[in-house]
Amino acid sequence: MAILGHIIKRAITLKQYFNPQRLDPIRYQKHELHTLLSKAQHTDFGKTYGFSDILQMNNPIRQFQKNVPLFDYDKIAEKWWHRTLKGEQDVTWPGKIDYFALSSGTSGAPNKYIPVSKDMVGAIQKAGIKQIYSLAAYNLPPLMFQKGVLILGGSTQLTQKEHFYEGDMSGISAMNIPSWFQHFYKPGKEIAAQKDWNSKLDEITKKAPEWDIGMVCGIPAWVQILFEKIIDHHNLNTIHDIWPNLSVYVHGGVAFAPYERTLNRLVARPLVNIETYIASEGYIAYQQKPNVDMSLLLNNGIFFEFIPFDDDNFDQDGMPVPNPEVLSIEDVEEGQNYALLVSTCAGSWRYLLGDVIQFTNVYDAQIIITGRTKHFLSLCGEHLSVNNMTEAVQMLEAPFCVSIPEFTTAGINADNRFAHRWYLGSKDYNHVNTERVRAKLDANLKKLNNDYEIKRAGPLKEPIVDIVPVSLFYEWMEHRGKMGGQNKFPRVLNKKQLSDWESFISAKGISLKKTETV
Repeated sequence: MAILGHIIKRAITLKQYFNPQRLDPIRYQKHELHTLLSKAQHTDFGKTYGFSDILQMNNPIRQFQKNVPLFDYDKIAEKWWHRTLKGEQDVTWPGKIDYFALSSGTSGAPNKYIPVSKDMVGAIQKAGIKQIYSLAAYNLPPLMFQKGVLILGGSTQLTQKEHFYEGDMSGISAMNIPSWFQHFYKPGKEIAAQKDWNSKLDEITKKAPEWDIGMVCGIPAWVQILFEKIIDHHNLNTIHDIWPNLSVYVHGGVAFAPYERTLNRLVARPLVNIETYIASEGYIAYQQKPNVDMSLLLNNGIFFEFIPFDDDNFDQDGMPVPNPEVLSIEDVEEGQNYALLVSTCAGSWRYLLGDVIQFTNVYDAQIIITGRTKHFLSLCGEHLSVNNMTEAVQMLEAPFCVSIPEFTTAGINADNRFAHRWYLGSKDYNHVNTERVRAKLDANLKKLNNDYEIKRAGPLKEPIVDIVPVSLFYEWMEHRGKMGGQNKFPRVLNKKQLSDWESFISAKGISLKKTETV
């Protein structure tokens, strides 16, 4: 009998019953800003921008926005964080920063060093516990609560520098896993520390029969590859043949929809899918109950601001214009695109995260991620979001009986006009009529985006589409040293990335339609 599982599930349920979350977004965020300013007022950053004075104002949010400029990574690193990297204390956050998370995002840029303070480590642990409590809202079998949790992240091995440790955010989190969780944590410290992704997958595959997994966490593409590898190695029908108690899949980083069809083929019964939003800068949001969108974590070390993502506030390169309109949570509206700014308990201040979100429920601060500030296509005003792209590709699967878990696109010149260059990745690439897919993709985008439909009647030509083996996407990631962990294939390629990608495909002997990048 699942005696331990019943006890744990009962404890979680009682915790939720006696401590229900009473969400008041405005109150929480005002309190969060006050806490951040109070703690950081004596840092060099706090003294420079008058945090002590801001705390005395009747409207501290407005004064904070007036005093403190917007920062992207380059600006704050050049002016402030370079000192923190040298071991200086009390720069943008009190004390010394012991950890820096390495992050390159999906743009392929050189590594960014994101500070991770002791307070941020605590905030991430707190958020993880909150998410565990939220499992009470899901109809999960008691047995699941005493089973292993497989976390498929980057290497947990950190590199010690003169003044700090650097590594993946997953590695920093793993170093600070609570002792009570060690019993559940898989693949264990030794395997998790491996830097070679293929070796890590091989070790997990070999060890899989020794574990009883109830929950898996990781980016969909890598979880899919692991499941396929385990099934093939052990000659199984589905992953449930080896992990019969697997019930929950926690995912994030990219939209889940493109992978759902393929993952469903690898399980004997549907999993409970729970979405999370974790960045190197902090724990942003998670799905608190079934059939709703993620909720922002409003009382967990982050103060949020929102820039309307439109032509008035951003240029064509996805950078904010001087003095853009900036809103706090009391001013946002549902259904509008906003670029996220965060101020955190690790010393990020009014920091452009690079993600674009929409509120689907303002009252409960529920959001969806619609793309990245630099991953929108708007060559001539079509304003095509990654969310539009993902949905348009997903709409191809049923009519053509095909799975398309990976895709990417880029803006190109085409006969003195503009066009979008698409690459769709599928195992069934040889069995699909490319021209029919192209026409359907174009129709889907017109249906989903009015601006796209209007521009297609003018300066925007029909899309150019190639369907290629999905394995090429992962081989290219490996070629670039970006396999596994939090890495994912960019949905929108810049000029250099497109050139590298097409050269890589051509080297594989695959002929492509010729294009000229914008």
